[in-house]
Amino acid sequence: QRILRLAEMCRRLETEEEKVLPFYPSSLAEGELQDARRVLEETPVEPLAQAMQDYVGLERFWQRFNKAKLEEKVLEQTRAALANRNQQLRELLQQYLAGVAVSRKVLKDLEPL
Repeated sequence: QRILRLAEMCRRLETEEEKVLPFYPSSLAEGELQDARRVLEETPVEPLAQAMQDYVGLERFWQRFNKAKLEEKVLEQTRAALANRNQQLRELLQQYLAGVAVSRKVLKDLEPL
């Protein structure tokens, strides 16, 4: 019930694009997709596989969870890259301002001449 409530809350926060196309397209070839569907339709033999059948309904949840984690990682990398670029720009600005201050000092010294 808690997961369903969280899913409802998350659904309200989704963009229109996420509501229409919630997941990335599969990178599997058509033959691989057919093999995967066939395997999913078979009755599992191993105990662990049988237990997993109980959680097939959570597949969409895990897809959304993994998509959110991937997007979070991308945002972290983008933020780190932007912070690095920001630091570079600050250093360039400091160099420029230091050059301006030196040139003003030189101009002041040259004024009496």
